Amino acid sequence: MDVRNCRGCGKLFNYISGPLMCPACRENLEKKFQEVKLYIQDNKGVTVKDVAEACEVDPGQIRQWIREERLEFASGASEITCEKCGKPISSGRFCDACKNSMVNSLNNVYKPEAPAPQRKDDSAGGPKMRFLG
Repeated sequence: MDVRNCRGCGKLFNYISGPLMCPACRENLEKKFQEVKLYIQDNKGVTVKDVAEACEVDPGQIRQWIREERLEFASGASEITCEKCGKPISSGRFCDACKNSMVNSLNNVYKPEAPAPQRKDDSAGGPKMRFLG
């Protein structure tokens, strides 16, 4: 059993995975996310600062949701950059070019070898199933 303190309220809880938050704080954070999402849908083109003030949410939390690709900036209104090359992006951590580059690098590093075909050798003395007729 892994017992930890919640980062939101400080209470002890049984930690399983994900952010260090108790179920109650996770639920409250999800409600805030839904509120932010509705506000953005109703008010197109708002900035992170505007959303944070209107919904009473920390701007860092909104940026985290953007990095997690749960929210996205409208085209041309990006406030975040690719963590690898610095190019402005609308959501996530990396631009499409850097994502493709990383995928290609990983594919070049790991090339699974095809298993060698196994030959059936009936003369081997291993256990075999026999049918009585």
